[in-house]
Amino acid sequence: MTAQLSYKIDGKKFLWDNVTYDSREAAQEAMKAYVQEGFEVELLEIEDQFLVYSRRVAAEQSAS
Repeated sequence: MTAQLSYKIDGKKFLWDNVTYDSREAAQEAMKAYVQEGFEVELLEIEDQFLVYSRRVAAEQSAS
């Protein structure tokens, strides 16, 4: 499987964390850690593998 490095979801660019998770539970654990660090996260299932994509808005953008 070749994963895309980035996806646009709802007009926002998300980057892959470069890890292929074998279970939804493992991917969700990784997602929790990203959320605690202030990232937006999305989970995609592709060919029975789970991929986590994340993004963080720059501080300058979020202030406006």
